[in-house]
Amino acid sequence: MVLKYNRVLLKLSGEALMGEKDYGFDSKRLAEYASQISEIQDLGVQVGIVIGGGNIFRGLSGVHDGFDRISGDYMGMLATVINGLALQNFIRNAGGKARVLTAVEMLPVAERYTKTVTSHLLSQGYAVIFTFGTGNPYFTTDTAAALRGVEMNAEVLLKGTRVDGVYTADPEKEKNAVKFDELTFDEAYSRGLQIMDLTAFTMCKENNLPVIVFDMNQKGNLLKVVKGEKTGTLIKG
Repeated sequence: MVLKYNRVLLKLSGEALMGEKDYGFDSKRLAEYASQISEIQDLGVQVGIVIGGGNIFRGLSGVHDGFDRISGDYMGMLATVINGLALQNFIRNAGGKARVLTAVEMLPVAERYTKTVTSHLLSQGYAVIFTFGTGNPYFTTDTAAALRGVEMNAEVLLKGTRVDGVYTADPEKEKNAVKFDELTFDEAYSRGLQIMDLTAFTMCKENNLPVIVFDMNQKGNLLKVVKGEKTGTLIKG
């Protein structure tokens, strides 16, 4: 099978792992995601993954509850490690190989991230799950995804969401919202489209890392994306 992308960075939100629940994990959703990831691994696609932590704790929301920003961000980053360990378990259950890396020293929970370790694991067929964000407060997991994507020389950053692309407005709130098939980074910025934070967006643009926003909740979509089928919205240039 001819694939368009052979090395990808998949960005998932923590909230996506909740499925129909209000907090934590939905094992059915985790199994569905793991199945899709294992499916493209079987085709030889090298996969890096960054997950948010919003299903457990969000640093910015913690500020409103009385936590200082730095403590809140560290709590949110710890939540991404929990999510990473959960996804690692389900990918293994699905027959794939996965390894969690952390941005800070956290043995025996997981090995610390380095580019060398990442390259070795990818070459051995492991999905590498990057956790604890960038290791620094004030940076989002979108920025961590862009950073790790550039560092691992990914061909594309895949942002898996519950919406099938980028629209002129939130399609869940605005019925007349129009979907974009393709955008440039500058067009997305000038239109004020909330795709990723500006730091992440700038890093992708400056390093020629295209972004595809697609519906990860639709089974088979991840495979369609790596095959190059028109799915979601492509942002490049």
